[in-house]
Amino acid sequence: MKKVYADAAAALDGLLFDGMTIMSGGFGLCGIPENLILALRDSGVKNLTVISNNAGVDDFGLGLLLQTRQIKKMISSYVGENDTFEKQYLSGELELEFNPQGTLAERIRAGGAGIPGFYTKTGVGTLIAEGKEHKEFDGETYVLERGLAADLSIVKARKGDAEGNLVYRKTARNFNPMMATAGKATVAEVEDLVPVGTLDPDGIHTPGIFVSRIVQGAHYEKRIEKRTVREG
Repeated sequence: MKKVYADAAAALDGLLFDGMTIMSGGFGLCGIPENLILALRDSGVKNLTVISNNAGVDDFGLGLLLQTRQIKKMISSYVGENDTFEKQYLSGELELEFNPQGTLAERIRAGGAGIPGFYTKTGVGTLIAEGKEHKEFDGETYVLERGLAADLSIVKARKGDAEGNLVYRKTARNFNPMMATAGKATVAEVEDLVPVGTLDPDGIHTPGIFVSRIVQGAHYEKRIEKRTVREG
C-alpha cells in the first residue's frame, strides 16, 4: 500500500470530515506537525475536537485553527500561551476538557493500546475528579480515567521512510509516538524522507504499522515559544 504523498493536503485528502476528533502531536511549539496543521486550516473542516497538550500560540500551530474557529473542543493539559483560546473559552465558544499532563499522556497511551480506562491517584479530591468513578486500592483512593482515541492523528518526526517508520529528534518526541498509535488513521510529516532500509531498526521510535500516510514537510519555521537567554 502506498504511504508516501506529495504534500500535506494530499496526505489528508479523504480523511477529513466535520465533527471529527483529531490528535495533534507536539509540546508547546516543539515537534508540532506544522504543514499538516496548515493543510487542516486550508481544508475548511470544522467542529473539530482536538486532543493536544496545548493549543499553540495565537498565530502559529493549533492557534491558526482557533483563529478560523474550526475547533469546537480542546482536550488539553496547558493552554496558557494563547489569547485567542482564552477569549473563545470565556465567551462560551470553545469547550475545554482539562487534564493533568501525565494523565493526558496515559489516556492517549491507553487508547492506543486498546485499554478503555485506568485508575490513577492524580486529581483525587480536585475538580478533575468530579463526576468520575472512584475506587479504593490498598487503602488509597483512585479515580477512573478513560483512554483516548481519535479519528485521525497528525504527528511530526525528524526522519521517516516510505513504510512509515519514524524517528523523532530529542524532546520533539514528546506526545508524538503515543498519538501515532491512537488514531484510526495516522498521518506523519517528516523533515527527511529516507529510503527504506536507511533507518537503524533498533532506533525506530514509531514502527510503520501505526502510520497510514507520510509526507515530507515543505517548510518548517520551528518557532521558539519563549526564548530565554542568560544575561551578560
